[in-house]
Amino acid sequence: MVEVKNLTKHYGRVTAVNDLSFEIRDNEILGFLGPNGAGKSTTMNIIAGYLPCSEGTVTVCGHDIKEDARAAKRCIGYLPEIPPLYPDMRVEEYLRYCAGIKGLRHSEIKPEVEKVMRRLSLIDMRRRLISNLSKGYKQRTGLAQAIIGDPKLLILDEPTVGLDPSQVTELRKLILDLGRDHSVILSSHILGEISAVCSRVVIINKGQLCAVDTIENLERRATDSIILNLTVEGDQSAANKVLSEIGGIREINEIADDDESFSSFKISLENEKVRQEITSAMVKNGINVVEMSTERPDLEKVFLELTNKKGSKDSSDDK
Repeated sequence: MVEVKNLTKHYGRVTAVNDLSFEIRDNEILGFLGPNGAGKSTTMNIIAGYLPCSEGTVTVCGHDIKEDARAAKRCIGYLPEIPPLYPDMRVEEYLRYCAGIKGLRHSEIKPEVEKVMRRLSLIDMRRRLISNLSKGYKQRTGLAQAIIGDPKLLILDEPTVGLDPSQVTELRKLILDLGRDHSVILSSHILGEISAVCSRVVIINKGQLCAVDTIENLERRATDSIILNLTVEGDQSAANKVLSEIGGIREINEIADDDESFSSFKISLENEKVRQEITSAMVKNGINVVEMSTERPDLEKVFLELTNKKGSKDSSDDK
């Protein structure tokens, strides 16, 4: 669908994007992550054909964004962080204008705009001035202009910024729905949002690629240990003695408990098999296990770990 290969962008002596390579698959929602100044917006602007690259190539639906820009751009819908709205225009008027810019024939414009307004729940806002819309409806209108013409690729840069929780939830549902018919690249600082809607993520830092993988694989490989939360009945000394005799335990931390009849631990394990050994050892020694749960890193921990590694570059994928 989209192939980004050895993409580089220089601003004078500053390299904003450095040798990025990744792909976006058909009907995939790809998360695009990085700290401020990482080069995310620059990369998306290049993919959209808004900025030229210094080196490398971007191919959209088989069209090189430099060599065959017009054909490539027909396949792209773009919603930048600040939606490109005209506040003095009415919603329907603006969308008709956008449809004309995108090259739709006169006979196609009315039904296409009607379809898009219905999909984005903008029918009741059709005659409203854009300047009088709420933040949520302005975002919907910006997204509506992006999907006019049914482009195969949607580029969404921070689409939920400034929205209230209910608006965020609604827009996430819309993005998931759009992912059934379109490929989507979604940039967001809300990592929970990326986890909720994206199948894979690209993480960059200082213009360089840190990782391209599924969220599950990133979480699995981001740490080489598993944290086990364990609560047993009885005092800590008996449980500690049993734990000390089990191999594969890296660290044992005792957790203070108000109820002296229970003992709690946070244990670092080498692998999942050690958990089974702990269960068996507790049963064998007559210690009643009250609660046992495994704790794995979330996307936020993975993101911080990867972006804090200076010079990190990992282009492995889940093929």
